[in-house]
Amino acid sequence: MLKRHLFYLIPAIIITSCATKNPYKATEKVYDQQLKTLENQITSKQVESIPTIAPVIIDTTYASQLGIVKDSLSKTGSTPLLNGINTEWVGTVNFNLRKPSFIIIHHTAQDSLQQTISTFTKTKTQVSAHYIISENGKVVQMLNDYLRAWHAGASTWGKNTDLNSTSIGIELDNNGFKPFSESQIASLIALLTKLKKDYNIPTQNILGHSDIAPGRKQDPSALFPWKTLAEKGFGIWPDEFLEEAPFDFQIEPALRIIGYNTKNLSAAIMAFKLHYIQTDISVTLDRKTIDTIYSIYKKQLQ
Repeated sequence: MLKRHLFYLIPAIIITSCATKNPYKATEKVYDQQLKTLENQITSKQVESIPTIAPVIIDTTYASQLGIVKDSLSKTGSTPLLNGINTEWVGTVNFNLRKPSFIIIHHTAQDSLQQTISTFTKTKTQVSAHYIISENGKVVQMLNDYLRAWHAGASTWGKNTDLNSTSIGIELDNNGFKPFSESQIASLIALLTKLKKDYNIPTQNILGHSDIAPGRKQDPSALFPWKTLAEKGFGIWPDEFLEEAPFDFQIEPALRIIGYNTKNLSAAIMAFKLHYIQTDISVTLDRKTIDTIYSIYKKQLQ
């Protein structure tokens, strides 16, 4: 009798084993290999030099090292849904890391590099950035470029309503009331040179925190040298000789096309002037302001 039961049991076990064999074993292996490659890509980076910048107006003395914090990736398992169904994991073979397409520049509004590092390494603050640049030009990287930092907050640019997910955040050690040092700006330009090349970031997508959060943020301050950056290919700047805007030129749609959130039009105008005029950041729409908006509007459409 026992032999008869074993005779039927063994084929049943074999059939069950075949039925539960993973049909995606080959592609799962490819997934694991690609995942390992990407994990190595973001965890095995060594401290590296940022490019030297040919001097124009600014001093080019800066720290040449970037401190890299290692990060890791992991696979996703089964997840229970509200209707009682559990998700099943099958790894695709077609994927890569997300690529940033914006760079957002901030000033720290704090008193030192070390204070900002302390802020970014405390859970309760819920704020971070990819890079901090000190007044003397030292560059500290706190998060891998491919990962999402918490620097932009509630912000929009055009139809993009989640800048944290699509941008690299750079904080400049500055309290918001003093000029930015030449060494600091030189390091920023060197870093922007690297990032723009690495991720093919469009020139017009290098912005300030105030641009993406009008009325809520005013960094970097009116002392920030946007014109210098634009001359080096990082951001756009109005023409030296402004063309007069047409009589029927509409300010609100133009600001919206440039990228500004115009739900609060006064805040959008002030944010625009903080970036592109700087000597006057009031809500006043004088001839210079209108023509400057027209100049940037045309460049944005190019």
